[in-house]
Amino acid sequence: MTSLIKKNASGHPGDGDANLLINEVVGVPGGIGEGARVARAEAFDRWLASLLPARDGIALIAVGGLGRRQCAPYGDLDLVLLHAGVAGTDELAASLWYPIWDAGLRLDHSVRTVAEALSVAQDDVKVALGLLDARFVAGDRVLADQLIRTATDHWRRTAVRQLPGLKEITTARWATHGELAFLLEGDLKEAAGGLRDVGILRAIATAGITDALRPAVRAAHLRLLDTRDALHQQVARRVDRLVAQEREGVARLLDLDDGDALLRRVAGDARTVSHALDDAWRAADRLRSGRRRGVDGRPVRRPVARDVVEHDGELVLARTAIGARPDPSLSLRVAAAAAATRLPIARATCEWLAAYCPPLPAPWPPAARAALVTLLGAGPGLVPAWETCDRYGLIDGWLPEWTRLRSLPQHNPVHRFTLDRHLVQTAYEASRHTREVDRPDLLLLGAFLHDIGKGLPGDHSTVGGPLAEAVAARIGLPEHEAALIGTLVRLHLLLPDVATRRDLADPKTIAAVAGKVGDTSTLDLLHALVRADAAATGPAAWSDWKGRLVAELVARVRTALDTGVLPAPPAPDPALVAGPLPVVHLTGDRVAVAAADRRGLLATVAGCLALHRLEVLSADASTVDGRALVECRVQPRYGLAPDPIALSADLRRAVTGDISVTQRLRGRALAARGEGAAPRVVWHRDAATDAVLLELRAADAAGLLYRVTCALDEAGVQVRAARISTLGADVVDAFYLVGGWPDDAARARLEAAVLAAV
Repeated sequence: MTSLIKKNASGHPGDGDANLLINEVVGVPGGIGEGARVARAEAFDRWLASLLPARDGIALIAVGGLGRRQCAPYGDLDLVLLHAGVAGTDELAASLWYPIWDAGLRLDHSVRTVAEALSVAQDDVKVALGLLDARFVAGDRVLADQLIRTATDHWRRTAVRQLPGLKEITTARWATHGELAFLLEGDLKEAAGGLRDVGILRAIATAGITDALRPAVRAAHLRLLDTRDALHQQVARRVDRLVAQEREGVARLLDLDDGDALLRRVAGDARTVSHALDDAWRAADRLRSGRRRGVDGRPVRRPVARDVVEHDGELVLARTAIGARPDPSLSLRVAAAAAATRLPIARATCEWLAAYCPPLPAPWPPAARAALVTLLGAGPGLVPAWETCDRYGLIDGWLPEWTRLRSLPQHNPVHRFTLDRHLVQTAYEASRHTREVDRPDLLLLGAFLHDIGKGLPGDHSTVGGPLAEAVAARIGLPEHEAALIGTLVRLHLLLPDVATRRDLADPKTIAAVAGKVGDTSTLDLLHALVRADAAATGPAAWSDWKGRLVAELVARVRTALDTGVLPAPPAPDPALVAGPLPVVHLTGDRVAVAAADRRGLLATVAGCLALHRLEVLSADASTVDGRALVECRVQPRYGLAPDPIALSADLRRAVTGDISVTQRLRGRALAARGEGAAPRVVWHRDAATDAVLLELRAADAAGLLYRVTCALDEAGVQVRAARISTLGADVVDAFYLVGGWPDDAARARLEAAVLAAV
């Protein structure tokens, strides 16, 4: 509750100390499950009743978790001291609140008359919902019953008018906390589909708008409460966010196999709650606003697709579609219509389709295949329509593989969604690029299937190729189109990996990509798929710099595929090859330096950039007419970009050998050394035209590029280009070393020097 509850601002013991005090003073039991929660509530009731002196016109009311008898092991108390205008209530309240605080309990409290409490509830819908959980604890039961009965009656009379405001507040909360069903570290209470949403369902059911608390919702609610109990017990304090490091312990307490099993269970329960709340909002909307009615007063039925009509704001089956032998493609066609019109499918229609729609034959009929493409390409309507179909088990009938993919966690922190939602989201993002490719249908299918190999042993791109081909063949694609879907899945990481880890000016790089892609049509499909995949993954998966590199790679490969001629390397910047040395140019994310040719210039520039908190994304080094050129793409490691004047001055001093700058560089580099995952060096002898490629895989750290390039310089190596790729907490840095480096012993010494520098 908000306005009704006055938050306590005084200090409290730590949660661990508080639990000891609670057990000693109150005798509240721990444990997980409904029985343990009720036992805690009963223990609190007995203790609180003992604190309240017997006086007429005074009642103690519990709201929140205690009001619902759903006390978590480390939950707080929400209490209202209700009075009938009697004198001395402030002193009485103090005598009640202080023992609660002294026991180490968190307390939200207020002192109200019945009229005051109802007035606050009338102005604040969240307070009105809180009073629906109100329960008498001690004192004047008649007074308490008066508030509880009146608050409930008022809610029933006004709920339809108040629900739009509640929905607006709820939507804002969802935007802040995300969707519990698809998060790796979701808030069990505040995220969409969490415990807070069950409270809204309870309020809608109390208003008599719809049967919001069906058995499946009640079961999901109990499991979410059990999960929160286990989380409290695991961390020994009040916390609602299920963070990664606690998952295994919580899973053990709930007798689940592992953390992934826990996440899948939470995802399923959150989906159940979210679907029920969607249904409840729609029922409230229909009740509040009504729909178009015909002359007979009945809702108008409007055809929207073959066998599908709109009825009272929802999609239902046309009467002619319901027969002894329904069309196997009917469920897909209904889903496609829902996505295209952005109208929900009626619950009864979903239940009928799940019960009576026959399985699809293999290969699918053309109508089913066309409906799937329409569904995947529907844009914003795709996700809600897909979720509705998944709720009723329709998708398992279309794609048996979906059972394995549903709610599968992706533990890479750049991913914001579970695997199933990521695949659907990628198809949605791909729909933005359908006009850029020759075969938009294959783009949508490739986007939807691109990660189908995840969760299986081996590289998911390699494993997923044959699986995607099999699905495409079952859907009914011709053999050559199914093979193309497999190619898209196998190569969906090719463009970003090459663009960020290889020298795009090297003809061998372009020739290798062109050989794998084969033709410009496939190249366009891969380019669109890359962008869709990144957008569906999350903001950390893409950047303007990465987009430019991928676009540059695509342009060069297109030239090679169109003409058969590999594009020439770009000419050096004229501003760097003329004028007095040193030359320093800073423009946006580009840092270009020209200086007298000497060993270690790349290391010096990299170190100077690290000194100014700049990450190097790519680096190119070359020699033209006796002068060394170093060009880097950079971004701030954190915070704002550095002062360009100070950076330029340090670069000029550093490249001319100013010892004061190099001393600062070495000191900062040594300070940056720390613990990390065991690094690894991989050699690629045939990846470049005139160099051998050394690839370093290590934990990311400030100044890492400086340390490695120093080690290479001290070993007498000339680096002509470097590509820096950061993947979460790790990096994959590629260095183009001039010369063949055929000697095994020399490579071993160099590898040891690089690993020592890391």
